[in-house]
Amino acid sequence: MRLLNVIDVEATCWEGEPPPGMDNEIIEIGLATIEVDSWRRVGKHQILVRPERSEISPFCTELTGLTADVVSTGVSFAEACELLTSQYGAAERVWMSWGDYDRKQFERQCEATGVGYPFGPVHVNAKARFAEVRGTKRRPGMSRALELAGLPLEGRHHSGMDDAWNIAALIVQLSAESFPEV
Repeated sequence: MRLLNVIDVEATCWEGEPPPGMDNEIIEIGLATIEVDSWRRVGKHQILVRPERSEISPFCTELTGLTADVVSTGVSFAEACELLTSQYGAAERVWMSWGDYDRKQFERQCEATGVGYPFGPVHVNAKARFAEVRGTKRRPGMSRALELAGLPLEGRHHSGMDDAWNIAALIVQLSAESFPEV
């Protein structure tokens, strides 16, 4: 069975700039798995990640629904990256995200912490591909893309796990012809 991973991360955030000494860091990794031969969603997962260089702001909690207490039960960033490779085949599978934010956040955080990048060489920007397939230069946000595709928003927007599941629905609708690299 060939699988691909759809990743959506949530990171610490503030209204405006981060407070002195704090950096944006991943606090949730949402992952949806698509079975490529049938083009259907087959898995929905969440990895909570304890922040090490920042705190959860009230703004962040309002946006994501994640509190300091909730993420304190998570794993370290290094452990999360290990889970991605050992349990979800991240180093071998093509992975997709809505835009480049998620890929860049992983690159920044891996560099800042000395943790090895968990993903293989093929990343697909599903947001760009959605716009290409629809023949538009505008790249809509995920919730707008769902509207354009006639799909419902399932769960809570800005929940990494729910957003990954919704992005996977968009990818499935676009199907195999839109993703020759898979």
